Amino acid sequence: MWHSYVNGLMVAAGLIMAIGTQNAFVLAQSLRREHHLPVAALCVLCDAVLVTLGVFGLANVLVHSPLLLNVARWGGALFLLWYGAQALRRACSRQSLQQGRHSGQRSRRAVLLSALAVTLLNPHVYLDTVLLIGSLGAQQAEPGAYVAGAASASLLWFFTLALGAAWLAPWLARPATWRVLDLMVAVMMFAVAAQLIFA
Repeated sequence: MWHSYVNGLMVAAGLIMAIGTQNAFVLAQSLRREHHLPVAALCVLCDAVLVTLGVFGLANVLVHSPLLLNVARWGGALFLLWYGAQALRRACSRQSLQQGRHSGQRSRRAVLLSALAVTLLNPHVYLDTVLLIGSLGAQQAEPGAYVAGAASASLLWFFTLALGAAWLAPWLARPATWRVLDLMVAVMMFAVAAQLIFA
C-alpha cells in the first residue's frame, strides 16, 4: 500500500510543481490575498477528482475520443488567450497589490469560477492528471493508495503556494513587482495557448 502511495505522491508532485496556468492563477490570487485558500482547496479537489477518474477508467475514454480532446483543446486555447489578455491589461495599468486588496476585489464566486475555468479548460490538466497520472495509477497494486498519494501532493503544493505567497505579500506590494508578475502570467498563458493551437 505505501509503495503505491509514494508512487502517486512522487509522480503527481513532479507534474504539479511545473509552473503552469493553474499555479500562476493560485500565485496571483495568493499575492492579492483574494480568496486564495478557497482557490487552493478547489484546485486540490479538482486534481483529486480528475486523478480518481483517470485511475478508474476515464483515461481510456479520452484516449479513444478525438472529439472530446478537440473540444478541450480549442476551449482551453480561447480561455487562455482571454486570461492572458486580462493579465497583460493589468500589467500595463498602474495598479499595485495594496490597491487591489482594497478596491475592486472580486467576489468569492467569481474567483472560484475563474479557478474552475483555469483548471478545467486547460487540456494539459487532463493530459497530466487523467491520462498520465491516471494511466500509471491504473497499473498500481493499490490504485486507491496511489490516488491518495497524488491527492496529498496536490494538497501540499497548492496550500504551500497559497500560504507562502500570502505571507510574502507585504514585501511584494510594489506596483513594479505586480506588473512583472502579470506580464509573466500573460506570456505563459499566450505560450500555452499557442502550443494548443499550433500543436
